[in-house]
Amino acid sequence: MDWNDLLCEKRRRSSSTTALSSETRNEFQRDYHRIICSASFRRLQDKTQVFPLDRGDFVRTRLTHSLEVASFAKSLGQMIFRSIIEKNMDSNITPERIVKICSILECSGLIHDIGNPPFGHFGEDLIRDWFRKNLPHMELNGEKLTNILSEEMAADLYNFEGNAQALRLLTKLHFLVDENGMNLTYPLLNTIIKYPVPSLGIDRESGDIRQKKMGYYQADKAIFEDITASTGTGDRRHPLAFILEAADDIAYKTADTEDAVKKGFISYNLLVNELKSHYAPMCRTDEERAALAKAVEKLETYFSQAVENNISSPEQNAVQRWIIYVQGILLNCAETAFIANYSEIMAGTFKKELLAVSEGNTIAFALSDMADRFVFQSQEIYKLEIAAEAIYEFLLSRLTRAAVLYDTDLPRSPIDMRIMELVSDNYIRAYRTGSKSCNDAEKLYLRLLLVTDFICGMTDGYAKKLYRELNGID
Repeated sequence: MDWNDLLCEKRRRSSSTTALSSETRNEFQRDYHRIICSASFRRLQDKTQVFPLDRGDFVRTRLTHSLEVASFAKSLGQMIFRSIIEKNMDSNITPERIVKICSILECSGLIHDIGNPPFGHFGEDLIRDWFRKNLPHMELNGEKLTNILSEEMAADLYNFEGNAQALRLLTKLHFLVDENGMNLTYPLLNTIIKYPVPSLGIDRESGDIRQKKMGYYQADKAIFEDITASTGTGDRRHPLAFILEAADDIAYKTADTEDAVKKGFISYNLLVNELKSHYAPMCRTDEERAALAKAVEKLETYFSQAVENNISSPEQNAVQRWIIYVQGILLNCAETAFIANYSEIMAGTFKKELLAVSEGNTIAFALSDMADRFVFQSQEIYKLEIAAEAIYEFLLSRLTRAAVLYDTDLPRSPIDMRIMELVSDNYIRAYRTGSKSCNDAEKLYLRLLLVTDFICGMTDGYAKKLYRELNGID
């Protein structure tokens, strides 16, 4: 891969001719304005990060998480590419290009979760599970839907993925001017494609991170191929995708721990004891053991200082200070890993996450594993997820039934017609544009995507409100 292609300034539609001639921003900085002024970005303020339907003012939302990822990604880009210049590793990296790279990384952090449905990653699971359970039993005019749809069409629904939905939203569903969505630059769009494979290309056993999930729907294959051909990546990851992934990992792993301590799921003593007794034996190398030991020592030091200074909540104070320390450690680890594997990354043969091959691997794993053990498997989260499941079951059932008959000559009930009237005009227009010249199977597939498009555009609050209104609940 070559940076001349990787940083191309192509968009689906050329820039507006009304742009000021005195414009001093580069193309990627212009993307930033388009993103933060969009309704899709604003909706992230009412979408779950960890705690579904939580109304506390401390825990993260998708919006605050995305802002943190944007900051980490930009900082990490500066660290990495300044080092590449200092080490004379690549003559194609210049200070001017670092500015563009950092703009791309900052913007990618803002939009990396923009396609996620309500109620966090649990919402993705609910959509996948609903289609796997129900699609094989649904019919249209006496024929099973799975006999009408191609294997890949059905697989897109069975493997629904927020990453693929983000690409779809940004390139088609944000129908403000035309069918080109936000019309963002191709390098930015390519950076958020963490998994450059279709649903039938998923192979979690391959050991290659790019095949862990799907990155685009069949409906969006043409735009995916245009993006990857223009940037020269093909079916490989854009190098900046590794940096975005590391920034995301650092942000959510540390934030989940801080939020969990703040809400009482994890105590200071539990955190220290788990790091020492449960995770220290997992270290693979002396470097990992030293990094973890130093991190634990820092945590204990911060607690002692908080006690000495008569801080009212020394445990929380120590953890909050420690989180900042750990973020710095993991950023340095990601930088080192990217530089050490630069040749493989540029060749498209690097198969791991950056943190997984660094001395910060055990620390990173410990943070996410504790969140899973002590937060996601708690009764409070289970109750919230059960409530979210009821909302999804109702909305998916009603919407899918109505969408299957929509835009056909088959009779529809008054309720089904009214259900489709609830769908945003933007999504209907995107469907109408995308379904032109399509055969019946393709139209059915796009109508099913219309359901997931509409649900993914909902905030947590709107999904709950719509569920209550349609069920006559005050």
